[in-house]
Amino acid sequence: MMDDKALAALINKYLAEDLSREEAESLLDSLSGGQAQEQWEASLTTLLQNRAAHGLSDPARMRAAFHAIMENNRAKEARIYRKWWRAAAAALVIGLATGAAFLLYDRQEKMPLIAEDPKPLHHVVPGGNKAMLTLADGSQITLDSAGNGAIASQGNMQVIKLNNGQLAYNALNGAKDARLTSYNTLSTPRGGQFQIILPDGTKVWLNAASSLRYPTSFAGKDRKVQLTGEAYFEVAKMNGMPFSVGVKDMEVQVLGTHFNVMAYHDEASIRTTLLEGAVRISHHAQLTDLHPGQQARLQASGEMRVLDDVDVEETVAWKNGYFQFNRESIAGVMRQISRWYDADIAYEGKLPEREFGGKIARNSSIDDVLKILELSNVHFRVEGKKIVVMP
Repeated sequence: MMDDKALAALINKYLAEDLSREEAESLLDSLSGGQAQEQWEASLTTLLQNRAAHGLSDPARMRAAFHAIMENNRAKEARIYRKWWRAAAAALVIGLATGAAFLLYDRQEKMPLIAEDPKPLHHVVPGGNKAMLTLADGSQITLDSAGNGAIASQGNMQVIKLNNGQLAYNALNGAKDARLTSYNTLSTPRGGQFQIILPDGTKVWLNAASSLRYPTSFAGKDRKVQLTGEAYFEVAKMNGMPFSVGVKDMEVQVLGTHFNVMAYHDEASIRTTLLEGAVRISHHAQLTDLHPGQQARLQASGEMRVLDDVDVEETVAWKNGYFQFNRESIAGVMRQISRWYDADIAYEGKLPEREFGGKIARNSSIDDVLKILELSNVHFRVEGKKIVVMP
């Protein structure tokens, strides 16, 4: 009979899909003729209950995984088992990650069945293109369900949803009558993002839980928009007509440039990061000029700080489809996760001081994201739309 430590090591490699052919045969042989059955079950149960390895797995999921493995291990012919081996291991790994389905074998029929998880383990899913457009008259259009093409007309402007999901504005008959200018607001929920091409050609990427108020046509001596939340701007150049973004009592003034503004109410500062060109930030009587690679941070106290050589890739990672952390605290990480996955965050117990670094795709399942974070000895429990952070 194989000793407990060796058996546990093989089972652990089984779960990680890392067994060699010889090890797989050795593991199978330990069950031949019913030998070591109790030892197998005890070792497997211990491994599946290991929070360090499976901190996201609830009891129902672990029972399903346990039965999936044990049912297949009762197959009497090693030849069939080895043929099925890689497919079964892959199905198990996917099952542990998603809780969606497990590949089971009926004990009598020896035919594969798909056992569906009877209920979803949680409702936390990645965000997507979701937004609400509020027109000048107060009427609203849900953009994620609106069809492509013209969706509204306001004065001299037509609102168009493009095939790539962006929102754009076209002047009707080339008219540019300032008296017909009205204001629209584009808003994204938690778990939403959207892109818009403003009437002047400026491109804006709006992050989750954000809003942008702008005129349906730009006339006069300047171009002004109002932002809450976070957005990335690629401003169209118009000589003699500067572009400005208002954020609370701060204003970012530009002529033509690429920059990011992050102004969430639950963050410690308003951050303006310049990627290309030049901007001037005004806050009351204080003026601050930025050059590419610099970031201005306006604290709640009113103090303005400028950081040099910031990681601009990290700043605009959200726009490019991923999270990027560079020595970020667990609270900072969870704020981003909360907005994108539309999840509430709660904390239990005293958490260790941890800093996180690396990239994670924003289309990753929440289970995969949290499993990566758990490598730093912080654990999580997902309950419906809530993520509980634990030591």
